[in-house]
Amino acid sequence: MAAHSGSALEQPGGPLGAHMSIAGGLHMAFAHIAAVGGTALQLFTRNQRQWRIPELSALDAALFAEAWAQWGDHPVAAHDSYLINLASPDPDLHERSLAAFAEELRRVETLKIPYLVTHPGSHLGQGVEAGTSRYAEALDRAIERSGTSRAMVLLETTAGQGTNLGARFEELARIMELSRHPDRLGVCYDTCHTFAAGYDIRTPEAYAETFEDFDRVIGLDRLRFFHLNDTLTGLGARKDRHEHIGQGAIGLEGFRLLMRDARFAAVPKVLETPKDTDLADDVRNLAILRGLAGDAGGLP
Repeated sequence: MAAHSGSALEQPGGPLGAHMSIAGGLHMAFAHIAAVGGTALQLFTRNQRQWRIPELSALDAALFAEAWAQWGDHPVAAHDSYLINLASPDPDLHERSLAAFAEELRRVETLKIPYLVTHPGSHLGQGVEAGTSRYAEALDRAIERSGTSRAMVLLETTAGQGTNLGARFEELARIMELSRHPDRLGVCYDTCHTFAAGYDIRTPEAYAETFEDFDRVIGLDRLRFFHLNDTLTGLGARKDRHEHIGQGAIGLEGFRLLMRDARFAAVPKVLETPKDTDLADDVRNLAILRGLAGDAGGLP
């Protein structure tokens, strides 16, 4: 696997890539992202559908480091298991989630991954205030139990379906306010989720208002990663339904505004759009995004 030529910032839109499979080994994610010309990567560090977390061997870590070096000095984030719910009022699930999240932090620190993206949990009927308080306390305990010191936890904006926390910027800000480790916390902004939660970016005016709101409530300096996904459902629908770039309710203009926003030029952006194993969908979506960023040759 050859190293990717040119820095991510030299390319239209800055560091840009996709979430990739780890089938065949963690290091295989780098082969996949290199195959689509990506300069940013997100991956799971283990099977996210299972509670059991296998040991991360020295060989796993060495292969991962070697593959990363060959790919290039590009940003990487891990995403934790969707099974984890640190806001759960159920004592067994709460403790299981806490232990699992602590182990996720240890894994990313071993692999030298700087970011761990996570959904802020679900209050399961206990209410937003109780849920955010329980989540912040459990998150602190997991950070402390992990014994880690470097990886930043990125709270992902959510669509707000069911009792999920994180659909309002104020909820993420409250978690940071309550945490004993605010310096370890940042935000991953998912375009599909925030649109479904009622934050519009389809026009220059709406786009400006949304990020002014984010800056006022959280602070743009906290925004460290983007998930770029269009959505099958309308503004404020509170449903998490990802769609290819430009083929959903957000449309091309919203992504053009984001890709040309100089404030986010250095912030890594990854796709979580639908795809088959041939990765052709990633190639097409990345070309569209680069075209929107200003490279006219990238547009179909």
